[in-house]
Amino acid sequence: MNAWVMRAVALGALTIVLRTLLGFAMVYWPTGGSWMRILSLIVLLAAVVTWGVLDGRADRRANSDPERGADLTMRWLKAGAAGGLGSGLAAWLLDYLPKFDLGDNGLLFEITSGASFIVLLIFVPAMIGVTIGRYLVGREAAKAPAEPETIVLKKESATA
Repeated sequence: MNAWVMRAVALGALTIVLRTLLGFAMVYWPTGGSWMRILSLIVLLAAVVTWGVLDGRADRRANSDPERGADLTMRWLKAGAAGGLGSGLAAWLLDYLPKFDLGDNGLLFEITSGASFIVLLIFVPAMIGVTIGRYLVGREAAKAPAEPETIVLKKESATA
């Protein structure tokens, strides 16, 4: 499976799970909606940033030259676009099931405005995480002591 497909499926599914839990929670605790929305947003952002940091660290360890690293921008942009569109479509379909309250948004809203918001929630924090991950590995490399040069001593033959 492509790396971006795995990220899109996982983060799109996380988005759907969080929206579903938020919908159930709003039915039973309507007065706590603001902090539950913020908590859902924090969980999604933490997952994306963490995955971005791991990607950035792995890429910088594999390619110490910044010009030779993998194109993580396109990987995360594809993941964000697919995750946003997929989660929007899934949310629209789940909203037709009984006892699911995901906002009663139409299909057009879910695949345009809703999806673009999820794309930004995946792409921008991931790029911040990648930058942090690459920076941390670069800092570790700068702190590591330089390898001592090996000095080869030639033994002089004793003539006596």
